[in-house]
Amino acid sequence: MNSEELSCVRKKHDLILENRKNLSVTGVSDVSGFDDEKVVLTTELGELTVRGSRLHISKFSQDTGELTLDGEIDELQYSESKKDEGGFFSKLFR
Repeated sequence: MNSEELSCVRKKHDLILENRKNLSVTGVSDVSGFDDEKVVLTTELGELTVRGSRLHISKFSQDTGELTLDGEIDELQYSESKKDEGGFFSKLFR
């Protein structure tokens, strides 16, 4: 495969939450923002927001798309990826 074909292939996206304390996520392309109460991830299936307390990213590899997070996890929330929203005209003609 050439580089264009590789960029079109979706990475597998999985979540594994253990005892609401350890979260492993695959298919992560970017960490948009983080602090000890909120982590915002860009994934293959949209933006994922993790809320809780004492959150800590213990491992992130942009090459493999794997992220490991620990802390007290209270909420996982997906929202649509901003890339899919389109521009002004796509909103106008919905």
